[in-house]
Amino acid sequence: MFTGTSHAERVSTRVSSVSEFVLQIRQLIERSTPLGWIGGELSNLVRATSGHVYFTLKDERAQIRCTMWRTKAQLLPFQLQEGMRVEVRAQATVYEARGDLQLSVESIRRAGLGNLYEAFLRLKAALEAEGLFAESRKRPIPELPHGIGLITSPAAAALRDVITTLRRRAPSLPITLYPTPVQGDAAGEQIAAAIRSASQRARKDGIDVLLVCRGGGSIEDLWAFNHEAVARAIVASSVPVICGVGHETDTTLADFAADLRAPTPTAAAEIASAGWYALRQRLPQLHSDLQRASQRRLLQTGQRLDELQRRLTHPRARLARSAERLSALHQRLRQAGQTRAFRLSTRVDALAARLSRYAPRTAPLQARLQACEQSMARSAAWRLASARQHLASLAARLEALNPDAVLARGYAIVRSESGDILRDATAASDGERLDIQLAASRLKARVEKP
Repeated sequence: MFTGTSHAERVSTRVSSVSEFVLQIRQLIERSTPLGWIGGELSNLVRATSGHVYFTLKDERAQIRCTMWRTKAQLLPFQLQEGMRVEVRAQATVYEARGDLQLSVESIRRAGLGNLYEAFLRLKAALEAEGLFAESRKRPIPELPHGIGLITSPAAAALRDVITTLRRRAPSLPITLYPTPVQGDAAGEQIAAAIRSASQRARKDGIDVLLVCRGGGSIEDLWAFNHEAVARAIVASSVPVICGVGHETDTTLADFAADLRAPTPTAAAEIASAGWYALRQRLPQLHSDLQRASQRRLLQTGQRLDELQRRLTHPRARLARSAERLSALHQRLRQAGQTRAFRLSTRVDALAARLSRYAPRTAPLQARLQACEQSMARSAAWRLASARQHLASLAARLEALNPDAVLARGYAIVRSESGDILRDATAASDGERLDIQLAASRLKARVEKP
């Protein structure tokens, strides 16, 4: 009888390659062992030229190979050493090329820091529940501060970085240093005291923003900035606070309490001086705009001056026009007198003719006619005399306006070296040469003040 194998038997007897089998084991291990913290002692430490770090993590009864890739290793805040006790955050996996079980390490911290981190989280939660970290209470940073207060150690590299940055970006901005230790058991209280001192002296010292700064380091080095007193002093500060502690990956309670967190001390200085730096960048454009506006204003003023100069009439021209008008008035007056005399004469002749026709007694009328003629002659003479007198008065007034007539009466015109007419002795400088114009000549003189 024919006997065969079932489908299940055929599947179960399928032969896998080594790579497939190891891959299945790796996937099984990675799914069943999530990322977590593992403590032990470093041994067999190797730093490859590629930047990857290889070591063994061991304790009294077991050991396991570990790999930390270059992108993670370059972020380590401290130097790894043989025999160092550490805690690694890692995931179990299989290195398929050799089939070795190993840990893929994400980060490393010194042993015992886990307790510090837990204390940090508990204090952070308590202060956050009080509202110390609320965004609503944080104040805006002044765009153009009048002065900057700096909380750091005089020996810290962060101090040099901050001062160099501020001097480069806003050289006229005053800086007030409130020195304090930034590392050690008592550093937290001392940092808090420096912040409170700066807050109290802010108005007197002329500062309106405070920088709390320190360079990078391990969690123990930065632990002073996780002190509760520091966070409360920052919140109670009378001026806004920028916190620039450690590197970008470092976070302390001071960062949460500050009105603004900067990734580094240098970044804190750049934020505080951003307004002044932007203003300095705009200065060339503002200077160019001002120069163009000034040139445009000068051109407009020059055009206005030319227009006014064209409208301004010289006194000689005004006198000439007045003389012409006076002559025209005199001519019109003479013509008007002649015309009126002619009309009166014509009327007299007409009346005489009528009288001779209608008046039977001519002698009285003749006498009256003679009297009218005499009256007319007197009236004409009086009018002519009055016109001549008015004409003489106008001529005298015109002559009084003549500058040469004024000079002929003994006056003089005194001009400065620049040609300006002097009206007051105070306008002349001691020793200045003057030009004096008389009626018929000129004199040169020098000023001697008593």
